[in-house]
Amino acid sequence: MAERIWRVAIPSPLRRLFDYLPPAADSGRDPVGCRVRVPFGSRRVVGLVVETQAEAGSLPRDRLRRADRRLDEEALVPAPLMQLGHWCAAYYHHPPGEVFDHLLPAALRREADAGRKPEQWWRLSEQGREQDLDALARAPRQQRLIARLREAGGELPARELRDLGDGWQGVARRLADKGLVVEESRQPAAPPASEGSEAVTLNPAQASAVEAIEAGLGGFHCHLLEGVTGSGKTEVYLAGIRAALARGEQVLVLVPEIALTPQLTARFRAALPARVGLYHSGMNERERRDTWLLARDGSLDVIIGTRSAVFMPLPRPGLCVVDEEHDPAYKQQDGFRYSARDLALVRARMQGFPVVLGSATPALESLRNAEDGRYRRLSLPERAGDARPPKLRVVDIRGQNLDGGLSGRLLQRLDAHLEAGHQALLFLNRRGYAPVLVCNHCGWTADCSRCDARMTYHRARGSLDCHHCGASRRLPRACPECASNKLGVAGQGTEQLEQILSRRYPSIGQVRIDRDTTRARGRMDSLLARARDGSAQLLIGTQMLAKGHDFPNLTLVGLIDADQGLMSADFRGPERMAQLITQVAGRAGRGQAAGEVLIQTRAPDHPLLETLIQGGYPAFARAALSERREAGFPPFSHLALLRAEAHQREAVNAFLEEAAELGRRQAESSIMLLGPLPAPMERRAGRYRAQVLIQADGRRPLHRLLAPWTPALEGLKSARKVRWSLDVDPVELF
Repeated sequence: MAERIWRVAIPSPLRRLFDYLPPAADSGRDPVGCRVRVPFGSRRVVGLVVETQAEAGSLPRDRLRRADRRLDEEALVPAPLMQLGHWCAAYYHHPPGEVFDHLLPAALRREADAGRKPEQWWRLSEQGREQDLDALARAPRQQRLIARLREAGGELPARELRDLGDGWQGVARRLADKGLVVEESRQPAAPPASEGSEAVTLNPAQASAVEAIEAGLGGFHCHLLEGVTGSGKTEVYLAGIRAALARGEQVLVLVPEIALTPQLTARFRAALPARVGLYHSGMNERERRDTWLLARDGSLDVIIGTRSAVFMPLPRPGLCVVDEEHDPAYKQQDGFRYSARDLALVRARMQGFPVVLGSATPALESLRNAEDGRYRRLSLPERAGDARPPKLRVVDIRGQNLDGGLSGRLLQRLDAHLEAGHQALLFLNRRGYAPVLVCNHCGWTADCSRCDARMTYHRARGSLDCHHCGASRRLPRACPECASNKLGVAGQGTEQLEQILSRRYPSIGQVRIDRDTTRARGRMDSLLARARDGSAQLLIGTQMLAKGHDFPNLTLVGLIDADQGLMSADFRGPERMAQLITQVAGRAGRGQAAGEVLIQTRAPDHPLLETLIQGGYPAFARAALSERREAGFPPFSHLALLRAEAHQREAVNAFLEEAAELGRRQAESSIMLLGPLPAPMERRAGRYRAQVLIQADGRRPLHRLLAPWTPALEGLKSARKVRWSLDVDPVELF
């Protein structure tokens, strides 16, 4: 009997699987789901066996090479995930090797053992247990580390000490030299189940939502949990999760931002009798591998993770929660461009378990699905407890003299709330000191040499940085054009806002939360801790602060510039701005004191903004859906975007024109191909970019075009001179 041929997914840009003969001394066990080392050109690479077949495909059997060896005797990737990988490759029309690569954490994509490895622990010695902490007063970091170990019963894994800040290991080793602590290597164990003693009291709307979720356990259902900010969606999640755990099932909880995981994890561990694990890009490779293996073995009950956690192996899945389901962060924006929210639904349907999509501002696509009966809509119309919804007011800043972007009205209200002892949040979705450095003599501006964009001035580090390609250069002493030293700035960023407010309120504790201040590991947690314990009365931040955080003493929110989304060229711009305004506003008034929200704008009469202020997000969504229907935009049509980039504009245009012509010859009458069109930022990182937009009335006609068209593009000679990619269901139009 002839050997079966192994079909292997190898990470490469080619849209095909590769055929190999089994290794000469193979065990003969089913290899599907196993990693395998194979020759690939002149290299040896690791791939994943995704299927076997009796006959050879494109090459005859006698021309096939043998795999070197299999790395796993049993399937490492379980069958349900393999099925999801096949679906993704077909739906997103993406190279299968790159798709199946995403099913594994990075540490397992290499030729490495799939077992969990020992981890570092620190424990107090007998001398350390008896050490007088006052004697270490001149070494506060040593004092703090010993105190931390004592609080934990005398020992902790190294990963739980990282929030002590950079250099903590050197501190630990100095303590070890004194004989106060001992470093050990231990085999990792599954995390212990938390006690989960926190009682959850539900109001009638919450109880009704929980009843619907519990009734749907054991089969596929999609529940759209629409609750105003502060309405207690987390309590509904917890009750539904507790019901799934009682059935012996696992639960996957997806969140859009790493910043949301600490607060949610602490809450879940306090409320659930469960072994809770984390999975996100802020963890190192070993930590992610261990979480993945624990989940695969059934040793975790609840997994909280960001986008990539949708591929977490779950032997007994019972429920998936997608928090802030509207957030565009669920869409991967490069490489394999998948939507974690959408894949959660696909996976749940395949494996037969329910999904809860939660948001105060559901995506218009989700609202349309609820209207059509595909999702069950659950409503939490009121804030939990005694909290009242905040009052939203528009501040017209046309013609006003602003102090660092702050109007007199906003400063007046800021004074009042801070004097009353409350917290205030100022939201500006623009980091850095200023978005433009300009010469006040000749008008020169600091532009990026590699992008069609201006460089952002970062005052603290004295640099000009491009937030698109990462280029950075020192601040010039004089204008490069006219040699004048009259350099100034235009616009505001969070760094400038922080400086202005520090001068105005020198005795008020502040935190600024943006990508610049949270780069260091553990920094985000420490800043949020200051915000929650009240030591920081004034909060300044970007969208990292906009969602999911609960600050009970926060009573004022000021949106410095609401016009970015309203004036966006992207048809989704107003929706994103409405969601952002609603989410940021929702941070105010979640405790006993009433909340107030001031929205600064130069377009106070914008119809969608007026609708949002007067009728809230539901009224805005109705109006926006009506506009989308008339314009034929999603969710009333379906899109794909063919992108291309190269160092020469001509090469990009030649490929896209040829691709568009090929597509138009194959397309049905209900499909339009628009372009080639330059990307909104045509040049980025030294490469010219353009695109072709494919718009179809139905999903099936779109895929009937994409299925033959995409592989045909690989054969075009013009494709060899560009980088190109296909984005199905794009959320950003480049």
